[in-house]
Amino acid sequence: MIRERGAALLLVLWLIALLTALVGGFALIARTEHLQGQALVRGVVGSTAARAGLEYALTRLAQADVRRQWRPDGRPYEWRFGIADLEITIIDEDGKVDLNQGDIGLLSALLVATGVEQAQAGRLAAAIADWRDPDLLTQPAGGAEDPDYSGAGLPYGAKDAEFESIAELEQVLGMTPEIYAALAPHITIYSGRSRPEPAFASAEVLTALGMDGEQMIEQRRRWDPSSGQPPPGVAGEALLNGSPSGTYSIRSRARLPDGRRAELRAVVRAGNSSAPGLAYTPLRWEEGVSGR
Repeated sequence: MIRERGAALLLVLWLIALLTALVGGFALIARTEHLQGQALVRGVVGSTAARAGLEYALTRLAQADVRRQWRPDGRPYEWRFGIADLEITIIDEDGKVDLNQGDIGLLSALLVATGVEQAQAGRLAAAIADWRDPDLLTQPAGGAEDPDYSGAGLPYGAKDAEFESIAELEQVLGMTPEIYAALAPHITIYSGRSRPEPAFASAEVLTALGMDGEQMIEQRRRWDPSSGQPPPGVAGEALLNGSPSGTYSIRSRARLPDGRRAELRAVVRAGNSSAPGLAYTPLRWEEGVSGR
């Protein structure tokens, strides 16, 4: 009888231990799912705020009152949406060098302005021209046609057609990830211009155009369009006050109180869109969330 009671007590203790482990496991799973749910919710909040920043930027670009207008020249703007603090920058695509229209001299000068050595910049600019032109002739400055790609062990040759995205530039012979990363913010395929618009250009593009890029950017910073005052000087007005094209690179960064960050980088064309509910056409779209 005593042995039976001891066995029953041992069984009860095992059952209690098993139930404790099960309850603990369920509590851990519930806690993990709760934390995952919070992270997902905060991610959605951050992403929504970043997108709101992009759409708000487009409304400020379209303002008729110059004092409320935002300028697409790369200057940062701050805005608050709900619990998120945002920093928004806008660059008109006309202020960038068009990969399909810029000549070899301009491309080479831009490469030098972004840190590439002069001789290498000339060869790479010629390779970019050979990639987009329809002929099979190598540029006098060097360049790269199909035999050059084959000699480098690449399974493809020059495209012999226009660039369809700036990322395609990574396939051009001689291009490296480091050069591409430095060049990408200053190039476009959407302007259709042989010469960028200085009013919206970066310091690197202005330098490639033969100007003092840093000085021009500093002059631009000193002019506050919201003051209602015209740009300083006749020359300043020509270089600081161009007409926006309607196609913009917009970077919207949202920061939440818990430290989580969301970023949206897009190229959009303002105006009617075929997508219901959109007042713009997305041409390129990248977004992500980081932090806790």
